Formats: sequence, C-alpha cells, structure tokens
Amino acid sequence: MSTTIKIITSRVLENRALQIILYKNLKSTYYTLTKLNKTNPQKKPSNNVFKYGLIFASTVVAYKLFKNRFVVPAANASSARRQNYNFIADVVETCSPSVVYIEIKDIRRLDFFTGKPMTISNGSGFIIKSDGLIVTNAHVVTNKPQAKVEVRLLNGQVYNGIVEDVDIQSDLATVRIQAKNLPVMNLGNSAELRPGEFVVAIGSPLSLSNTVTSGVVSSTHRGADELGIRGKDMNYIQTDAAITFGNSGGPLVNLDGEAIGVNSMKVTAGISFAIPINYVKQFLNNTKGNKGTAQIENARRRYMGITMLTLTPEIIFEMQQRDQYVPSSITHGVLVWKVMLGSPAHSGGLQPGDIVTEINNKSIKSANDVYSVLSESKTKTLSMTVIRLGKLVSVSVIPEDIN
Repeated sequence: MSTTIKIITSRVLENRALQIILYKNLKSTYYTLTKLNKTNPQKKPSNNVFKYGLIFASTVVAYKLFKNRFVVPAANASSARRQNYNFIADVVETCSPSVVYIEIKDIRRLDFFTGKPMTISNGSGFIIKSDGLIVTNAHVVTNKPQAKVEVRLLNGQVYNGIVEDVDIQSDLATVRIQAKNLPVMNLGNSAELRPGEFVVAIGSPLSLSNTVTSGVVSSTHRGADELGIRGKDMNYIQTDAAITFGNSGGPLVNLDGEAIGVNSMKVTAGISFAIPINYVKQFLNNTKGNKGTAQIENARRRYMGITMLTLTPEIIFEMQQRDQYVPSSITHGVLVWKVMLGSPAHSGGLQPGDIVTEINNKSIKSANDVYSVLSESKTKTLSMTVIRLGKLVSVSVIPEDIN
C-alpha cells in the first residue's frame, strides 16, 4: 500500500517537499481507516472505492491548503509573512531613490558658526525626468526673495537648483539640477484614486531625508475654494498620512509605486492634503518652455512669509474632534500652517498652528481676505487677532515690499 501511496503523490506533485507532506497525509489517513475496520470486526468492511476516495479527497484538501498558504510550515512562517505583507516596504524601495531633499538658503544672511548662507526653509521634491527635472511645491522655493536652492539626492550628492516654472495658484513648481541618468518617479492617474486606498507619503519632515509615513485616502475631492486657493478649479486629495514641515513637495504614492499626488499641507493630525498628479501633468504641459518669473514677481508684491489654509465649517469640525485647543466658538478663520524663518511673520511673532480671525479689525473668513488686506497700499502694519492654543493673542506684522 505504501508503494501505491508514493506513486499517487509523485504523480500529483513534482516538488519533493510537498510529496513528503502529502505522503504522510495519505499514509496516516489510510492506516486510520484500516484501524477503524479492525476495531469493528462485526461491522462490514468499508467499500474500497469509498476508502480510496476518502484518502484522495483528504489529500486534495491538504494540497489546496498548502498551495494557498493556509497551512505553512512553522519554520518558514515568519519569512513568508514578511514576503507577503510588507507591501509598503516594497513601495518605498522602488520610489525613494527618486525623492530629493530641497533646502532654501538666504544668501544675505550667514550662519554665525559655519559662515555659510543660513537655511530658512526646507522641503521635498521628486525627479520626473532623468536629466534633472524635479517637481515640488511653489511655496517651497518661492517664499523668500534672494534665496538659493540646494537639492540633495538619496546618495548624498548636493546640486544647486534653478527654479524653472512656477504656478503660485496651484502651488506647483519645477526645479532643474545639472545631472544625468537619475532615477525617475513614475506618474500615476489620480482620477482612478478611491477613498480608502492605501497611500505612502515620502519626504523630508524636519530635515530628516526620506522619511516614510502611510495612511489611507480620506477624500479625493476637497475643493480648492475650501482651502483658500484663488482662481484655480482644483480638487485636493485628503489623507490621514502624516504630512508635516519638510514633507511639502514630496510624492504621495500608491501601492503600485506611482506618484498620485504632491504633498502640500497638514491641517492637524489625520488631516493632510496633496495636489492630484493629474494637475501636475497639466501644469507641466502648460509651462513647458515658459519660465514663471512674471508670476512670482506679481504674487510676491508684499511678502509676509506664511503658508495658510482657509478653515471651512467641515475642516473646523474635524479639527475640533482631533484638537482640544480649537474652541467650539470658532466659526471662521485662516490656519497658519507654516512660517518662514526670518520672514516678517516670524519677526512679528506669528506661529504655525495660529488661527487668524481678524486683521486690522476686518473679519478673516478665507485666505482671499488676507490677500486682499496685503494688496491694500495704505496698509503698513497688520494688526492680527489669532487663536493660539485656545486663547486670543494679538500679533503685529509689517509685510516687506519687495517689488
């Protein structure tokens, strides 16, 4: 009988390890049935067709379970789990070589200890062409006049960057470095993105290069008007993947290793936004060969040095659920997401996380209201009322006229 069992297993499988497992299964099943027959001598022996049919059925079940990894040998269980379920690590391994760290330095101010230009801001970007073209956020590279852009690759090489194209309204920019044969990030299709999909945010938060966070897509259609972006019909991607200072400009990647967004801003823990990659493709097509200097000059007539976000009722509600310092009485305002080091806002005492509710006794309901106040030629000092950690604070800022 053992010979018959061996023949059956060898016919079923060519893999030696699986043959041994199935042989043991067949053998134990056969002898169990034989023993049952011997312990019941008065009972009529089982029909051979039924006996061998049961043996074959049990073997097929064992084979199917093993083949589909429902039954895995204990010695290989750990490695099998790592192979099958570390999908985020696979994405990072594929994408991280094309992610860069961008540092903005003020050439007018020198570090006291090193004598080199002082770092005033930093961010991230990712390479989209092997000849050195990089996509990032406009606010990463244009928030300070007289600035120098440095780009550091994953291998540690540092290049001087040249800002080629800028779109202030959509907050997108391209930077060029003099390098060849660089790793390139594949661009996906943000129109196919669904709420609940896993995404990975790669960037350089707090100057920590290539830091990885993950989460899911909370919404694929958060309107630009809700975020205070003027003149741009854009729907942002909302995610709970952590995006903080330095993550701006880095890629939001799907599990296929494709960039489906550009990390833009964080409101509070669990609420972050990214620019859909389809808008990036449109920006690249529209600005090909056209430099964005004129846009920058016009947009930076008066410089305050902040990145801000309009607080809609929906965003305020989400913040109140997650942040104990957002009072229930607040109904409108603008969230200060980032303050540039050495900027007028920084010198005036404005801090990240402040919620601006009034400027010069004028109620601030959106970022458009702030732009409007800045454009008024008679306004020299901005007297702001802000909410900071649940308390009202007064701040005065004198914007720079840089035109």
